[in-house]
Amino acid sequence: MVEKFKPTVEIVKKRPLDFIQIAREVIEIEATALLSADLTGIDKAVSLLEQVTGKVVVIGVGKSGIIGKKIAATLASTGTPAFFIHPTEALHGDLGMIQPNDGVIAISYSGESEELIKILPHLRRQQIPIVAVTGNITSTLAKFGSVVLSVKVSREACPLNIAPTASTTLTLAIGDALAVCLMKKKGFTKEQFAQFHPGGSLGKKLYTKVEDLMRKEFPTASLIDSLKEAILKMTKGMVGHLLFFDQGELVAILSDGDLRRAMMNPDFSLEQKAIKFATTSPKTIFADRLAVEALEIMEKYKIQLLPVIKGKKVVGIIHLHDLVSAGIRTA
Repeated sequence: MVEKFKPTVEIVKKRPLDFIQIAREVIEIEATALLSADLTGIDKAVSLLEQVTGKVVVIGVGKSGIIGKKIAATLASTGTPAFFIHPTEALHGDLGMIQPNDGVIAISYSGESEELIKILPHLRRQQIPIVAVTGNITSTLAKFGSVVLSVKVSREACPLNIAPTASTTLTLAIGDALAVCLMKKKGFTKEQFAQFHPGGSLGKKLYTKVEDLMRKEFPTASLIDSLKEAILKMTKGMVGHLLFFDQGELVAILSDGDLRRAMMNPDFSLEQKAIKFATTSPKTIFADRLAVEALEIMEKYKIQLLPVIKGKKVVGIIHLHDLVSAGIRTA
């Protein structure tokens, strides 16, 4: 009996993808694009944009448009008034937003984006300077540019070498470079940055005052109050502190820490006068001082509350929790 031939089937198992290695390759490709960037024309572009008396208008389509929005936002927040316009919207009325004293940053890797190319003649007629950002320095966009910035890359990080990856990273970096150069050129300061970011940590640090955060109501006690009375008033006040006044003048503060230390005293009695255990000559801060200064005092002296002074009068208190909740930071 002849045995039937049984073909052997070799099962080839696919090797699992090494995503860490893939990610590393992407980053290396994009890093190479950044480090080999052609910065020819940066000087001229910065000079051109610095002379713009109106706004810098950033224009781009698709991924270039997304990058353009970020560039416009970065410029606007660092002292160069800027906004983004989509070319299609510009063709249908928004072109009127671009005035003769404005400047344009036009972004297209191919330099041949149809929607963008259509509006370039209109910009030229108004003699609006154009910074052309493109990967093709012989493109139509480049020919219309007052200055051309190349964002050409040897390859994209996409394995198909198609999806904009390395090129968009380089374009974004060029936009950041323009913004930073303009900051240096204009002498843009930290205080000016904070003005544009009042809700950010820097803005809060430089502009939020003690009087903006202080509590106008606070618990008080008299010099004759016993510890028992002081504890009741402190509990009702809900800030863990009690202010002592003598003829309208602040003379001491009793904290919950002071109370705990008082209880460790061998002769402790709730009938003792609370002022005996309070901190005399307490630290204070003026209402018009910056909130961050209050935090610095608290951190230095390891305290949680400061009476707020206006003139010679206590007008409120500021607690550590108020500062933390408002996002005030010393560093």
